[in-house]
This record gives sequence, structure tokens and C-alpha cells, in this order.
Amino acid sequence: MTTDTLKLLRRAVEPSGAASSDFDLNPGVVLPEGRRLRAAGVLVPVLEGPDGPEIILTKRSSALKHHPGQISFPGGKQDDTDADVVAAALREAHEEIGLPTELVDVVGTLPTHETVTSFTITPVIGIISQPFDLIPEPGEVAEVFRVPLHHLLVPENYTIQGRRWRGQTRHYYIVPFGPYYIWGATARILRGLAERLSR
Repeated sequence: MTTDTLKLLRRAVEPSGAASSDFDLNPGVVLPEGRRLRAAGVLVPVLEGPDGPEIILTKRSSALKHHPGQISFPGGKQDDTDADVVAAALREAHEEIGLPTELVDVVGTLPTHETVTSFTITPVIGIISQPFDLIPEPGEVAEVFRVPLHHLLVPENYTIQGRRWRGQTRHYYIVPFGPYYIWGATARILRGLAERLSR
């Protein structure tokens, strides 16, 4: 990983900026009082590719009950055995794609993101120090792929779309890449990263 990329990513995790949510583009949504949010951690794994830094993403299994077939970061809810959301993100990345925890240099975290499914997600930026064998967990992950970081850091690559959800039109960000339709919370977190680095 080049020094410039490391400086860029360290700047991204500087403690500033507001949290984001799935409701950013839907200000008319009324959230239920007393809702309980569950903590989750996702890893934003950055590694050197043939043409520069890349981020690893997964396509969720179509057999999953929640968000089948969607593009996501490796990660999941924080368990009682996890020390914190960073530990949860690292554990889940190991379980989902076979990423050894010891190969991840955690740079820091981005502002949290609240989802419509009542999770508070903490994105954890981690530098992957060396190549490893990707081993997708077949029950959870249909595919693992990599996206060039430079594609994700261009705000103009993001557009807003909408679809009907629970009787209302819900708007969200998308950032397509080749055959992959990256949208929802994943796209919002990536756009937040692009915004922080374009200042």
C-alpha cells in the first residue's frame, strides 16, 4: 500500500462528520419511538490491486432471509463474545471470506450508519497487508469481488434511485460497477467515504 493511500485513509477516519442513515434521502419517514438499535460492525477491506487500491465486497447468498443477493461489506452484528464492533467486523470477515484477522491493519472507523432494519453499523477501515485465499462461506456469501478505490471515491459515480417499500417510495444511493448493483447502506457508507476524502 502506497504512503499516499495510507495518508488518504487515515484522513478518512479523522473524528469528524455526522452519522448517516437509510433515512437521509427520505426525510418524511417517521421513526417509531423507543426503537432499539443493534450494534454491528462491517469491514471496509482495502488491499493493493494491479492498478491501485481496491475494496473487497461480497454478494450475499440468495438463500438468506435478510437482504438476499445484495452487495455488502463483510461484517455483521456484534455478539456478546465480541469485545467491540471492530472485533465483530474482523470476526465476521474471517467467517464470511476467510480473511485472517492478523493480516488486517485497522486504520480506524467511519461515522456510524443506521439502517431500516434497526442496526447501527460502524464501518471499520482495514488495510490488508498481504494476499490471502478468499474462502466464501457458502451459506452467506454467493460471491466475493473487488472494486477499484478510485471508482468509489468519485462522488459523480453515485446516483439516487427509488423503489416502493412498505407502501412508500424509498430513495437510496447506488454506485454501479460492471455487473454489480451496489446500493442501500453499502452505497451510502461508500459515498460518505467519498465525501470525506473530497473535502
